[in-house]
Amino acid sequence: MPAWLQLMLDSFWRLFSAGLMFTIPLAILSFIGGLAVGFVLALVRLYGPQPLKGIADFYVWVIRGTPLLVQLFLIFYGLPSVGITLDAFPAALIGFIMSVGAYSSEIIRGAILSVPKVQWEAAYAIGMSSNQAMQRVILPQSVFVSLPPLANSFISLIKDTSLAAVITVPEMFLAAQRIVSVTYEPLILYIEAAVIYLMFSTVLSKLQVKLETYFRRYE
Repeated sequence: MPAWLQLMLDSFWRLFSAGLMFTIPLAILSFIGGLAVGFVLALVRLYGPQPLKGIADFYVWVIRGTPLLVQLFLIFYGLPSVGITLDAFPAALIGFIMSVGAYSSEIIRGAILSVPKVQWEAAYAIGMSSNQAMQRVILPQSVFVSLPPLANSFISLIKDTSLAAVITVPEMFLAAQRIVSVTYEPLILYIEAAVIYLMFSTVLSKLQVKLETYFRRYE
């Protein structure tokens, strides 16, 4: 067996297990938290009072306009200078939630705005309040519009979690870096890490298609 193939076989489980234990959980928790933040931000930017709308707009502007890597460095390395020290995983989780929240708020806001105004009028015509119209008419229709871009965001987030390696989260890319520091075979190990990321993304892409097909039946 070639030495490079033996190296890939020996390191595969170490990389794959790091992906299962850190990469995937970090992405799932970040996406769920970011989706909650994004939903609140979207509603505030659409229907909130002006001061809150200004704060929400500023937040989205700052997060979308600065690199995620810089945000992670600020949280993990910058906050200790003002007395706030976080472990690597919570710091990464906060950074990713903030990022996902800003981007998903734009997706959710656009999905809500895409629902025709006549839907609001029809809801009011049968006696619904604004909250009832939002919950029973507008949001269900917004799901169909927002599902594809949100699913794409989650797949991108799986790959973006590799940035957590720079703040010492022991996810898959950091595991590859540590093996490289011992074996001195960066090309082989980084290709293997890329292949595993591709495996995760492919599985999620297949699930996305199935999910869209499922919801399309009710559209």
